[in-house]
Formats: sequence, C-alpha cells, structure tokens
Amino acid sequence: MISEASEVDSLVMSTCRLHLDASFQVFKLLSDPTTSHPLAARRCQEVGSHWKAALFRLLESRDMDEAHRLFTRIPSPSVQLYTMMINGYSRTNRIDEAFRLFGCMPVRDTAAWNSMIKAALDCGDSSLGRKLFDEMPERNVISWTTMISGLSRFGWIDAAAELFSRMPRRDTASWNAMISAYCDNGRVKDARLLFEKTPQPNVISWTAMIGGHDQNGESDKALLLFHKLWSSGTKLTPSTYACVLTACANASELGLGTQLHSHTVRTGYSSDAFVSTSLVNLYAKCKQIEDSIQLFCERKERDVVSWTALITGYGLNDRHEDALDEFNKMIASGMRPNQSTFTSALNSCCGLEALDRGKKLHATTVKLGLELDVFVGNSLVVMYSKCGDIEDGLMLFDRMDGRNLVSWNSIIVGCAQNGYATLALKLFDGMRQVNVQPDEITYTGLLTACSHSRMLERGRLIFHLLKHDSSVQVKLEHYVCMVDILGRCGNLEEAEEFIRNMPVEPNSKIWLALLGACRMHANIEVARRTSKKVFDMEPDSSAAYVLLSNIYASAGRWNDVSQTRLMMRCRGITKVPGSSWITLKETRHEFVCGDRSHPMAMEIYKKLDWLGVKLKELGYVYDRTFALHDVDDEQKEAALAHHSEKLAIAFGLISTVEGSTIRVMKNLRVCGDCHSAIKVISQVVGRRIVLRDSTRFHHFRDGLCSCGDCW
Repeated sequence: MISEASEVDSLVMSTCRLHLDASFQVFKLLSDPTTSHPLAARRCQEVGSHWKAALFRLLESRDMDEAHRLFTRIPSPSVQLYTMMINGYSRTNRIDEAFRLFGCMPVRDTAAWNSMIKAALDCGDSSLGRKLFDEMPERNVISWTTMISGLSRFGWIDAAAELFSRMPRRDTASWNAMISAYCDNGRVKDARLLFEKTPQPNVISWTAMIGGHDQNGESDKALLLFHKLWSSGTKLTPSTYACVLTACANASELGLGTQLHSHTVRTGYSSDAFVSTSLVNLYAKCKQIEDSIQLFCERKERDVVSWTALITGYGLNDRHEDALDEFNKMIASGMRPNQSTFTSALNSCCGLEALDRGKKLHATTVKLGLELDVFVGNSLVVMYSKCGDIEDGLMLFDRMDGRNLVSWNSIIVGCAQNGYATLALKLFDGMRQVNVQPDEITYTGLLTACSHSRMLERGRLIFHLLKHDSSVQVKLEHYVCMVDILGRCGNLEEAEEFIRNMPVEPNSKIWLALLGACRMHANIEVARRTSKKVFDMEPDSSAAYVLLSNIYASAGRWNDVSQTRLMMRCRGITKVPGSSWITLKETRHEFVCGDRSHPMAMEIYKKLDWLGVKLKELGYVYDRTFALHDVDDEQKEAALAHHSEKLAIAFGLISTVEGSTIRVMKNLRVCGDCHSAIKVISQVVGRRIVLRDSTRFHHFRDGLCSCGDCW
C-alpha cells in the first residue's frame, strides 16, 4: 500500500510535470504553517528539494523561459538556486539576464561570484568578467583560476600570466590552468617551464602538457613526455589515453598506438567515447582505414564525435565518396552534425571537386543554422574556392561575422588561385586594418597572387614585409614563390642569383620553379644549368625531364629532344600522361589527348569540328610551338585540336544546359594554344568556362581569361 508521504511526493512531482501553476499551489499548501495537512511540517523541506530537482531538469533541457517562470514563484530562493539560474543563462548565452539576476541576489557567496565571472567570460564579455573579479569582496583559488582560463580563451596570455603570478595561493588546478593557457596560445616552451616547476603535478598536468606539445606540432616531444609519465607509475585516465593516441596518430607511431589500444582494452577504457574516437583517428591517419571502420562498427552507441572521426578518416585515405556516403548515413540516422563534421565532409567535396555536392552541404548548414559559424564558414569558403566558384566564396566571406585568421587566409589564397590577385592584396589591407596578424600561409597566398599576375614590384614588397615580420618564419615555400615571381616576369638571371644567396639550402622544388619559367621564356641556357641542379638533387625527376624536353621542342631542337627522351627511357622514367575531366551528376568523365573511348566520342568530335570552323572564322590560328612532336604542320594542328581539355569542353557543351558554366579539371598545366583557343571558344558559345590546371584556376568569359594571360 502506498504511504501518505509517497502520495505527497507523487502529487508534487506529477503536478510539477503537468502544470506549473498547479504545482505552485501544492507548494504553498505544504509551506503554509496554518495548513491542516498532517504532513505539512515534515514534508516542506522535501518539497523544496523537489522544486530544486524540477528547476535542475528545466535548466538541463535549456528551457530558460520555463525555468525563469518556475524560479519567480519560489519563495525566498536560496543562493544555490540563484547560482543555478545564472549558470543556466550562461549556457544559453543570455549574459544580460544572468547579470540582472545576480544584481537581485539578497546574499552572494563566493560560489555565486565565481559563477557570474565564469558566465561573463563564457559569453565573451571579458570586461564584465574582469570588473566582477576586481569588485569581489573575497576571492578563493577558483576565482583566480577562472579568470586565468577566461583570459586565455581571449588570447590575453600575458594578462593571464600576470594574474597567475599574483595569486596568493595556488593549487594544482591553477597550475594546470596556466599550463593549458600557454599551450592553447602556442607558447609551449613557457608551458613546459611551468610544468617543470609545478609542485605536485597530477595526471591532468601531464595530460595537458602532452596535449600541448602535440597541438603545437611537437608530437615526438609529446610521446617522449608520455614515456616519462608511464615510467612514473601514475594511473592514466581515459583523457590521457585519448591525448596520447592522438599524438601517436600525428607522429604516425602505429606501433605504440596499437600497444596503447591493448592497454585500453585491459583497463576497460576502450569503450570510452574519446578513447574510441582517438583509436578510429589513429588507424585512419596511419592508413589502416579498415581497422577504423571495424572499431566504429563495434561501437554500440555512435555519437557525433565518433561519426566525424570516421568521415575524417575516409577523407585522409582519399576515400571521399565513402566519406560523403557516411555523412548521409549520419544525417539519415537523425544525428545532428557539428562544425567538425561539416568541415570533414566539405574537405571531401574538395577532394572530389564536387561543387554540386558542396552546395547541397551548404544548404544543410543553412537549415541547421551553422552557415555563419566561423569554422563551417571557413570550410565553405575553401570548398567554393577549390571548386572554382570564388564568387560564392567571396559572398559567404562577406556575410561572416566572426572572421579569424583562417577566414582571411582562406579567401586570400582562394582569390590568388582563381586569378583575383588585386582583390587578394586588397583583402590583405583589410585584414591589417582589423589587426589580424598574418602568418606564413597569408604570405604564401599573397606571393602566389603576385606570381600569377606577374606583379613583380608588389611581390618584392610583400617579400620585404615577410622578412621583417618577427612573428613569422620565412620558409622555403616563400622562396619558391619569389623565384616563381622573378621567373614569370622574365628575370631569370636574377632568380638564379636569388637562389644562390638564399640563407637556406635550396631543394629541387625551387629549381623546378625556375625551370618552368625557362619553359615560359624559352631560355635554353638557363634551363640547362637549372635542370642540372634538379638532376643532382633528384636524378629521377620526371617533371624536370619533361620540362627540358618541351623547351627543346619549342625551339625545334629535335636532336636534344630525342636525347632527353632517351635518357628518360634508360632511367625508366615515364611521363605522366595529360588528362582532363568533367564531373556531371556525380559521374566523372575523363579524357586524354585524341581519346575516342568515350561512349559519346562521335558527338564530341562533331562538336570539336564545329568549334574548329568557328575559331577559324574568327581568325584563330593554332600555335604549333605547343605541338611537341617532330611531325608536319597538319599533324601538329590535329594533335592540338584534340588536346584533353578541348575534348572535355566539347563534352560539356553537348551535355549541359545552354548558358550554364562548364567546369573542367586538368592534371597538368594548360598549354598556351589551349589557353588561347578556350578564350575564343568562350566567346563563340557565350558561356563561362572554368579550367583548373596543375597551378591555378582560369575563368574564361567573353573571350577573356581571369589570369590576364599571365598563365
């Protein structure tokens, strides 16, 4: 039989669930000292705890409006209930309401002050957080630690360090907070010094320092530190295992990773969500994707983190179709993707050059309210740029509110690769106006823009800025860009001298950049010297042999061509065949020069013949210097007319809607004859043609190209 006490409990909880006002009446009845209910005196405290539980449930479900309605009906709420409400407002980013409630508190304890400070910092109001901290009547170690962590999130690491130095008393948590602050802001050396001074480091201290090394590109040091931790006999937590497994993945230490996998199985941690996800990531990064799939399939409960890890793993192993299929399965299961999921899926769209699928993902981000999230927005900008739709990338960038360094880099690099050099430089000026510090990627994008548009003096200026920017290290790729600028502008001897005077040892890539410029300017003497440098470093460089052979062929030096090709055969070096492809309705159609294997070959060649007639009517003449075989002029013209990119364009013309954009990808650099011909074709057919070759995008429209003929 149910007791009277149970009946009262049941009445309170059921009415609380069904109707707030009715619940309040029950609470008043039980709290009224004049009530005739025999259990009133005994049960009032228990009923109060029921209200606390009801408020907690509303806050957990983030129903702040209903929670506020309930809170206003509770007579004399305790400090703890006020603090619960402040935390609830913080989680829903309603800092103004949290602060108003804090101001209404009749009594505030240290925990309430700490919660309000944390709420301000979590909601991005650093000035309010600092003001509250300064006004606190009494601070404890949690107050100081909260401020240190909050300032770190804003990047104010020196202010956090100054607070840490002033702390009257520090516990291990405060030392850990400062270590994490240094690591999160890239100051891993300072973090390591602090870690070494920590009086009583615990497993969290070790884990923070291991993660700090790994996150800052020092995975080897992270693993060395882990070996010290292991030798100390400290019991590891699931977080430690997850952190070390991530370091193993980044350092490609599959052996150690598999040993740790065995340990997690023995300790029972392998079922932990973070450990399991780290294992999926480990095997994927170490090119053992089947093991990643198996681990994922063995999980009974799949969350967004584990699903994202598998999608990312597929992408890392160039299985982009599988990645997008898995993303679709995730959506179909009802699981909501997060920012990282979209980033991985959009990266796979880039890998497939699948603009249409990228646009579908974009539509999904809009439905979920994630379009303008900075991480998703950055990935969308990259996707549009890498798929040759820089205009949509620019529109999206313009709509983004919280741009970070990655946002600026993404659009600057995208503009550089799509022939919008002037805009890339203008964006850089805008970036500096809002005090965003450039990094090495920014400078690479700017130098690339100058190279692709032959902006010699702007290139010199950007390189000068780079050399005198103390926050950025000049890397070999920057020197490669500068050589490319000099070479494209015809300053071949200056480029040679530049390489000789470099403070770092040049590699084959930088000499290949100069050799490519020799091809552009038909400079045989510099080409011979440059190719020798490449062959000394990389004897089997097929790119160098092909470039040298093409330089000789353009000059009609067929004996040198034959000798170069003979050397290639003797060394077993094969030339990568040129190919172009176009993707329609998620199907890739690929072509090579003179290809007749496509099911629509007859229609394709018919369209090419029609284009040939139209080109001649407009006075176009084939540039036979780009026919790199010793045959007669008629054969040269026939070969040029059937280059792979022209076949792909002809297929696009007969397979797409009139007026739509044709997008073609090519694995090698587009030849000069094709570049000139496609300009005229765009005029003839009245359509935009986007061609991506091995170095950049070309946007052809109305007889012009976005590169300004600086191809």
